Amino acid sequence: MIPASARIWPPCNIYSSAEIGENVSIGAFTEIGPSVRIGNDARIGAHCFIPEGVTIGEGAWIGPRCTFTNDRFPPSPKDKWETTVISAGARLGASVTVLPGKTIGKDAMVGAGSVVTKSIPPGETWAGVPARKIKKRRK
Repeated sequence: MIPASARIWPPCNIYSSAEIGENVSIGAFTEIGPSVRIGNDARIGAHCFIPEGVTIGEGAWIGPRCTFTNDRFPPSPKDKWETTVISAGARLGASVTVLPGKTIGKDAMVGAGSVVTKSIPPGETWAGVPARKIKKRRK
């Protein structure tokens, strides 16, 4: 279900089983797979790929060209797919890739072009290939 308050820039491919929150913005050329959940006030940049098994929390910001994966060793059967959680207020710069089964904590930040191979604790800033901790953010 897509609420009337959502702003979706065409063309996008959003599966009917995806759950989109209020006041969500989704950029052009984005694919949102089955059963993806996106919380209220989240922003998704253009050209993103968000497959089944991804949850994006309230107020998260996903930069353009971000890619999420759900299959560690493709192609594998669906029962081998892993879930990914982007917590409330997390921010991902442009072109971030997040490997399956990772959690990016509340208010964490990931630098542009990074490849997330480990879960990121709340409030930390990570960047690089593979992404590494840069600093603990100030509150």
